[in-house]
Amino acid sequence: MSLDDQTLRDISRLTLEHYQATADAFREGTWEHDVSQNIDALLRHIQTPPPHALLDFGCGPGRDLCVFKSMGHQPVGLDGCPNFVAMARQASGCEVLQQDFLALELPTARFDGIYANASLFHIPRQELPRVLAQLHLALRPGGVLFASNPRGENSEGWNGPRYGAYHDWEHWKQLLETAGFEALEHYYRPAGLPREQQPWLASVWRKA
Repeated sequence: MSLDDQTLRDISRLTLEHYQATADAFREGTWEHDVSQNIDALLRHIQTPPPHALLDFGCGPGRDLCVFKSMGHQPVGLDGCPNFVAMARQASGCEVLQQDFLALELPTARFDGIYANASLFHIPRQELPRVLAQLHLALRPGGVLFASNPRGENSEGWNGPRYGAYHDWEHWKQLLETAGFEALEHYYRPAGLPREQQPWLASVWRKA
């Protein structure tokens, strides 16, 4: 069953209201998370010389923006949660766009890489091809997209106060290839654990 416009607006509004209400706790609980494996996966596949123009899609409070900036790159953040946008701007000093994932206005061919860490899973399945096409357009030729999402059995719906869509590798691969990306690598996180204890599917893609 397709989701109508009002339902999509409600999905965005309620999910963002949850993050807005819990922004301080979210920042405290995630700031020290080690995602260096994901950052490295994005950067090593970008073929142009650094510094790189990067979009941190769903940047949250700005943890990874600070890392990219400290490495000498030129990151821009994007988030729909006003509290996260304010936190990210203050923490990183970077440009941070406040945009709903379902109502994006992205520049064309601006970025060498897009880093979508724990963000794209909030997009309902029916809207994902459109959003992926927008990300594709925002990348420069040969640009790289990194995505990490909770994996699942291709289901979607409410998980408490947040909406999520949970894909397995084959389904995710089909979606990305249809959007014009070619697979570079994928892996599961956290590293070094049995698969049943690795809830995150990470993947890296090049704009074809």
